[in-house]
This record gives sequence, structure tokens and C-alpha cells, in this order.
Amino acid sequence: MNDVSQEGLLDWAGPIAEGALTTLEIAVLSYAIGLVLGLIGASARLSPWAPLRGLATAYSTAVRAIPELLLIILLYYAGSQALTALTQALGLPGQVAISGFVTAVGVLAFVQGAYMTEVLRGAILAIPKGQLEAADAFGFSAWTRFHRIVIPGMLPNAIPGMSNLWLILIKDTALISVIGFSELFFTVQQAAASTRAQFLFYSVAGVIYLAMTLTSTALFARLERYVRRGQPANEEG
Repeated sequence: MNDVSQEGLLDWAGPIAEGALTTLEIAVLSYAIGLVLGLIGASARLSPWAPLRGLATAYSTAVRAIPELLLIILLYYAGSQALTALTQALGLPGQVAISGFVTAVGVLAFVQGAYMTEVLRGAILAIPKGQLEAADAFGFSAWTRFHRIVIPGMLPNAIPGMSNLWLILIKDTALISVIGFSELFFTVQQAAASTRAQFLFYSVAGVIYLAMTLTSTALFARLERYVRRGQPANEEG
């Protein structure tokens, strides 16, 4: 590494660290909202009411079929135009602009919700039917049945899929760079273009993403061991 590259790396260390923090903020908020949407979507997919099942199926199918990049561009540009037209129709002055942060969280959470719907639906279906029937026989309320039977029963099967969705989400935050929002990847692009040290800065970005991934994998592995406590270990061979 030459002196120019070292100086450039030191100058951009602060902005890159801020970009990494912003990336984590976007990922955490998107994941949390996506988890709520996934629970709602999974409940709807398993509902005895056919219109509700159809709506949830349409949501998960359509969102998973459309590239996240297209959704980001649509919300950022077309969404702002639509909201501006709506406010003008209501007689309100000014233009409405959707910020890059709101776009990032909104789109990624919406997409996460679709994938999370399928992960949680499969995990709920894996719960032994006798446990749910026993809860009904004892007269459990819907809430008691949910948090005492459904959540503990589905988590061991849901955690691996939820872990994969989180790892994919961290990488998908880089797509926000197309609208010029200063998350990690966009900041690295600026640093590389400014210093012409593309290999250095893109390597730094790769290392940061890898660190996030490894840390997340370790945390989810620990969480999976916790929710599987008391269960017999799988034997190989």
C-alpha cells in the first residue's frame, strides 16, 4: 500500500464507518418490520378465510418475483411523484419527497416480509398438530396459544431460514446506492472514485460485509442452540 492509498484510507475511514453503521440501521429496521409483516402474512396464508389467503399469496408471490432494485427505483421516483400528485389533489402546497433512508427501509422491509411469510408459514406447519389441538382442548385463548405453543414450536424450524434472510438483507442494502444514499457501498464507491484506489476500497468493503456476515452467523447459531435446548441432538452416520 503506497502513501497516497494510506492517506486516502485514513481520510475516508470516518465516512466508511458511518456508512457501515447506516447499513446496519437500515438492515435492523427492515428486518424488524419484515418480521412483523411475515407473521401477519403467514397467519393470513394459514387463515381459513379464502380471500385473506389469496391476498397473502398474491403478496408473497408478486414481491418475490420483482427485483428489489426495480422496487427501490419505483418507490423513490414514482412514489414521490404519486404522493406529490395526491397532496396537490387535496389542495395542499409543496412537493413530497421520499428520503433515501425511508425508501431503503420501506422496500427492503416489504421484500423481507414476503420471504419471511413463507419461512414462518413452513415453520408453523411443522408444529405437531397434536400440540395445537391440546391447546384448543384446554381452552387457551388465541394469544396464549400463539405465545405459549406457536412461537416456541416454530422457532427451531424458522431460525435457519430467518438467518439466511438476514444475511441476504445485509447484502441487499448495497442496492440503495443506486439512489445516491450514503450507506456503506455508496460511500466506498465515492472513496474509490476520489482516490482512484478501487481495489483497496472495494476490498475494505468486502472485509466489512464479511465481518457483518460472520458475526451474524455466530449470533444466529447461538440463538438456534438456545431455542433448541432440551431437544435431542441429531445423530449422524
